[in-house]
This record gives sequence, structure tokens and C-alpha cells, in this order.
Amino acid sequence: MPGDVIGFAAVILIFGLPFAAIYAWYRSHKLKTEERLAAIAKGVAVPMEPELPHPARSRRAGILLVAGGLGYSIALALVSLVERDALVAAAFGVIPVFVGIGYFIDATLVRRELHPSG
Repeated sequence: MPGDVIGFAAVILIFGLPFAAIYAWYRSHKLKTEERLAAIAKGVAVPMEPELPHPARSRRAGILLVAGGLGYSIALALVSLVERDALVAAAFGVIPVFVGIGYFIDATLVRRELHPSG
């Protein structure tokens, strides 16, 4: 019986957390839009936030993925000092590291396309 409850809770969390995150993003985006519209209706000048260019977004994603992957691998490598099986899980940290490196390469290539040095 307790195993069934744990499995049920795991399924609820796996499917519930993404929906909760999407709803939270939607709600905050809606509140920002309503706040901006109310300020415009009152005649207050609202500065528009510029969107980051593609190379900057790729560079930011690369930094976050590489740092997250390295942090994950290092944390599980430290856990593996006590529990040897954790070293296997630490190896999965290379996946976001290499995806982040791909984002760095993408940012470099896009920057070269935008500013050819020829």
C-alpha cells in the first residue's frame, strides 16, 4: 500500500509540476500586461523592455546549461564518495554540458553571420 501512494505521488508531481510552472508563467505574464495597460490608460509612459538578440539568448542558455550540468555532476560525484552508485548518475550531467556548448557554438556562428569579417 505505501508503495502505491509513493508511485501515485510521483506521477502527480511529474505531470503536475510542469502544468503549475506553465500556469505561473502565464499568470505573471498576464499581470504584467494588465499593469502595463493600466499605466498606459492613466497616461504614464511605460518603457518597453527590448528583447535580447539571438546570440545573447543562446549565450545565456549556454551559460545556464553548462553551469547546471557541471553543478549536477559535481554534486553527484561528491555523493558518490559515500554511495558508489551515484557516480553513474553523475555521468548524466554531461548531457546539459554538451547542449550548453552547442548553444555557445550557435551564438558564435550567429554573431559571425551578423557581422561578417570579410
